[in-house]
Amino acid sequence: MKIVETTSRKFRERQKDFFDLADKGQQVVIRRGRKQAYVLTPVSEDDLYFTPELIERIKESQQEIKDGKSLTFNSVKELDDYIRSL
Repeated sequence: MKIVETTSRKFRERQKDFFDLADKGQQVVIRRGRKQAYVLTPVSEDDLYFTPELIERIKESQQEIKDGKSLTFNSVKELDDYIRSL
């Protein structure tokens, strides 16, 4: 099977198409500039990424958002200011 390569810009424009290719088992490489590249890989609940602890933390985080215990930034500057304050 051949590798499908795309730029980050084309990926943003046609995300659905690239996700569909990855879902069908096609290897999709997304290039970001000259030195960085990423592989688009489907992840299932059986994969190591989704341990029971991670799933529980995700659920807790979702509840925190529902409870209003999250931060919202309206601009990149607000986010930058917050990160610098840490």
